[in-house]
Parts: sequence; C-alpha cells; structure tokens
Amino acid sequence: MATKNTAADLTGMMSKSMTDAVAEMQAKAQEAYDKGTGMVSEMTEMAKGNVEALVESGKILAAGVQDMTKSYAEEAKAAYETMTADLKEMASVKSPTELFQLQGKILRRNFDAMMASTSKAPESAMKLANDVMAPITARVNLAVEKISKAA
Repeated sequence: MATKNTAADLTGMMSKSMTDAVAEMQAKAQEAYDKGTGMVSEMTEMAKGNVEALVESGKILAAGVQDMTKSYAEEAKAAYETMTADLKEMASVKSPTELFQLQGKILRRNFDAMMASTSKAPESAMKLANDVMAPITARVNLAVEKISKAA
C-alpha cells in the first residue's frame, strides 16, 4: 500500500506541476498578447498622428505659398504702376538736367525697394519653413519622448 500511495502522490504532484506550468504558460502568453496588442494600438495611434501632422504641414505650406504669391503679385502690380508713373514723368521732362535728376531719384527709389524686397523674401521663406516643420517637429519630439520612457 505504501507503494500505491507514493505512486498516487507522485502522479498527483506531477499532475499539479503540469497544471501549474500550463497555467503559467497561458498567463505569460496572455500577457505577451496583451502587450503586443497594446504596442500595435500605440503604433497605430502614432502613425495616425504622423499622417495628421503631415496633412497639417501641407495645409500650412499651401496657405503660405498662396500668401507669398499674392504678395509677389501685389508687388509686381505696384512696380508696374510706379514704372508707368515714371515714364509719364520722364515724358514731361524739359531739359537734360531735369532728366538726370529724375533718373537719379528713380534709381535710388528702385534700389531701396529692391533691397527691402530682397531682405523680405528670405525672412518670409524662413518663417514659412519653420511654420511648416512645426507639426512634424512636435511628432518627432513625441516619438523621442515615448522612446525615452520605454528605455
């Protein structure tokens, strides 16, 4: 009888040990599945945010280019009107001295306008570039922050 008890005890212990091992494997598998599902969900949210940032950047770029184009068109119109007025003024000149004075005045004014326009264009372009990159930069910062927390 002692042998039967020992065999029954051994079978019971092995059965419990196997049951515990299977339960532990199932728990770990469930934990890994949940973690994987969470990561996929987080990655999907991250990708969605990235696409939204790109769309926002595109909208900012389109609006900025439209504003710059409108500004250039207004400057071209103003330059045409100024040139027309200059030609009329030149046509009314009565002496060569008057013509040279008028040409000097026009040259100075056009040079000043060119310098103002030349400095304005890069500033506008740089501001637009910064505005366009802002949503993307925010997403990169968020990704770096998440990676830092994960590590």
